[in-house]
Amino acid sequence: MERDARAFWIRSPGEGEIRDVVLPEPGPGEVLVRTVRSGVSRGTESIVFRGGVPPNQHAIMRAPFQDGTFPGPVKYGYLNVGVVEHGPSGLAGRHVFCLYPHQTRYVVPAGAVCPVPDGVPPERAVLAGTVETAVNALWDAAPLVGDRIAVVGAGMVGCSVAGVLAGFPGADVQLVDTDPSRAGVARALGVRFVLPDEAESGCDLVVHASATEAGLARSLELLAPEGEVVELSWYGDRRISVPLGEFFHSRRLTVRGSQVGAVPPARRARRSFADRLALALRLLSDPAFDALITGESAFGDLPRIMPRLASGELPALCHRITY
Repeated sequence: MERDARAFWIRSPGEGEIRDVVLPEPGPGEVLVRTVRSGVSRGTESIVFRGGVPPNQHAIMRAPFQDGTFPGPVKYGYLNVGVVEHGPSGLAGRHVFCLYPHQTRYVVPAGAVCPVPDGVPPERAVLAGTVETAVNALWDAAPLVGDRIAVVGAGMVGCSVAGVLAGFPGADVQLVDTDPSRAGVARALGVRFVLPDEAESGCDLVVHASATEAGLARSLELLAPEGEVVELSWYGDRRISVPLGEFFHSRRLTVRGSQVGAVPPARRARRSFADRLALALRLLSDPAFDALITGESAFGDLPRIMPRLASGELPALCHRITY
């Protein structure tokens, strides 16, 4: 059984390297997975790569199979699709998704992997972790039939939210971003694209995912009276200002945080993390989500690619890694 592997580590903020790994022998109830694709979740992984996780968030921000500690050395990531090379008969030979970092092979409990459904190509399944974030956000937001909804920020998370909302009955969904090139992604997802100054106000719900102060301010401006902003942005160690003057109180507006680390209270008694991830994978049967894959590199190139992704020199939604 092949037990040698290689993994991408952040040696120190802004510097990555490939390290050799010797895997343990899989025990009862464990699987050995050979990675075929992984995805760089550019927003969060860029913050981790530059060492921007605040000390008081080190424990909260740990990935499920992270090794090392922030700011480094640390092995971080959570969008991994592979083939089970050794494990229970129901999983052996199957493509699975796992919240595992960028590594060529790994051993995890069988319960930590989720089978990729027939009809969802492994190349698209790397998006499952981000679509899972979108599912969780919409469980928090609880949109209603016919709602006027804006998604502010057409990054990987915002586009995933828009993609899920595109099939919501009667909803009028606008995807708002400062980058006109995102119009093509919006078109592929089946929603309207607008620049911030052109966005229609009077929204029942705004999902904010731009991770910018200006984006949050514009989100509040777009709300109808008693509307709600669901805040999905992760700002890391940056402080931002929230405009709570002007019409914030008179319109009785709400800003509500949403984070994928917990299932929302309204679903917590009836949905597990596994249920949520399985739903995200089923939603990825829609080929429209392919628009979120904007680049691809070989695993061995990660030390060279990650600085370019983190700095924005290489623009991307999801950058896929091949093995």
